[in-house]
Amino acid sequence: MKKILSTLALVFIAGLAFGQKQNGPVITFEKPELDYGKIQQNSERVREFVIVNTGNEPLIIQNAVGSCGCTVPEWPKEPIMPKKKAVLRINYDTSRIGPFSKTVKIYSNAINNGPDGTVSFTVKGDVQAPQAQSAPINQETSPIMNR
Repeated sequence: MKKILSTLALVFIAGLAFGQKQNGPVITFEKPELDYGKIQQNSERVREFVIVNTGNEPLIIQNAVGSCGCTVPEWPKEPIMPKKKAVLRINYDTSRIGPFSKTVKIYSNAINNGPDGTVSFTVKGDVQAPQAQSAPINQETSPIMNR
């Protein structure tokens, strides 16, 4: 009988421990990724990505890093209060033609960080080469037009 009561007490205490809501900052994103879409080469480089602290303590971002030098994040240096939003500014090098998919890792005090201590999101898009413009035809000197 003592073993049964001890086991029940242990199960009850474990249930309380796992059932409680964790305290701390939680970083979430308004959108799962930042999509530049199809853009022209050398067009506007900067986009904004909204993050939200859905936790119950201030969120502090220590660092944000792009997966290569062509993707440079700029993050808020002040704490993000619970239930408040903040903006990360992402600068992608739009001189590089072609589709791209990069990762931005955010280092913070969030309790939902992954095993590497970060939360990450994807930045993607497709940089299009400028359309070749044909020179206007001078009808007076064109051999085709003067036949």
